[in-house]
Amino acid sequence: MAPMGIRLSPLGVAVFCLLGLGVLYHLYSGFLAGRFSLFGLGGEPGSSSAAGPAPAAEGGTVDLRELLAVSVLAAVRGGDEVRRVRESNTLQEKSKGKTREGADEKMTNGDVLSNRKMFYLLKTAFPSVQINTEEHVDAADQEVILWDRHIPEDILREITAPKEVPAESVTVWIDPLDATQEYTEDLRKYVTTMVCVAVNGKPVLGVIHKPFSEYTAWAMVDGGSNVKSRTSYNEKTPRIVVSRSHSGMVKQVALQTFGNQTTIIPAGGAGYKVLALLDVPDKSQEKADLYIHVTYIKKWDICAGNAILKALGGHMTTLSGEEISYTGSDGIEGGLLASIRINHQALVRKLPDLDKIGHN
Repeated sequence: MAPMGIRLSPLGVAVFCLLGLGVLYHLYSGFLAGRFSLFGLGGEPGSSSAAGPAPAAEGGTVDLRELLAVSVLAAVRGGDEVRRVRESNTLQEKSKGKTREGADEKMTNGDVLSNRKMFYLLKTAFPSVQINTEEHVDAADQEVILWDRHIPEDILREITAPKEVPAESVTVWIDPLDATQEYTEDLRKYVTTMVCVAVNGKPVLGVIHKPFSEYTAWAMVDGGSNVKSRTSYNEKTPRIVVSRSHSGMVKQVALQTFGNQTTIIPAGGAGYKVLALLDVPDKSQEKADLYIHVTYIKKWDICAGNAILKALGGHMTTLSGEEISYTGSDGIEGGLLASIRINHQALVRKLPDLDKIGHN
């Protein structure tokens, strides 16, 4: 029997080829169109489309160097509002409740307007990061404050390359007016505006701005800073800066730990107290060797100072030596010990047991 064969008609071959070309077209037309449009816009393979959102807006990454630049600007802009309100004497002072020690917790027009400027500048520049602020943000007062993405030369000199982190890991802590009590008393040297950036709960960027002397300290952990520690500190009979309005038992703790030769410096504002430990070219700034606080304190009061001290090799912990996490609750219960160029853990071991003498 003769072998059977299959004969393909020319028409069938043509139809088969056309079907194949159709499949290939649908598979690759979108890819090729995207490539051609990308090159037509001047982009590079793998970069974001020019029409698409910036990485921070879609929850990608943020550059800590840029975030530091806008944080400095936010602290200065907020400070401008604080100074303007104080100098025009339009404080509109009111109480927003009581502190745990029973004192009035005051709020002024300076707090509100500074908070608005700082919050919306940061939120417009980095919409995908979480921002925690001490004051309420009223949606009716919302404003768009554009940032030109300029990084100042002093930051570029210290931090020469971008530092990218996931946007979802970032929390920004704003204190629009630290030392409100002293602000109402016209004790201007204590007043600061502060911004802190925490990554996964750890403070990495800190900005402390003094509106009335226009001095600004900033630092990035493992990056750089425009402020430094002093050359020496006295740890035997230290000068200790403490809160003038929330001192609790801090004076007793300090004298019991270091003896009667210890000098106690009552001062307002956590930002001012941290700057007291550093080499600050501001004649109104007192100098101290240690900062101790024994009562409850809020995280936006201390985060910026914590980041600056950490960047300079210093420490800020609870009185029991525990690191402070800038996630979760807004405050810490375990008091505060801040030092630089001193054996911090040795200081912790010297402190008395607060449970035996009380916290108030």
